[in-house]
Amino acid sequence: MAGFDDITKKAQAFLNDDKVKDALKSEKAEDISDKVLDGVADAVNKVTGKKFESQVDGARDTADKAVGNE
Repeated sequence: MAGFDDITKKAQAFLNDDKVKDALKSEKAEDISDKVLDGVADAVNKVTGKKFESQVDGARDTADKAVGNE
């Protein structure tokens, strides 16, 4: 578990860097994240027969708010 803790600390430090924060809030990050999140949501909806479509869409929207500038 010590290795996992070290990786977690490094990831937290990386995500707290101002340059990384700026990159995650850029227009390019928004475009890329939208494509990735839409693709994942579509795949999950296809596999589940849209049984959980509202939950998938809600999770997609929540994740979208965390990345990009919109």
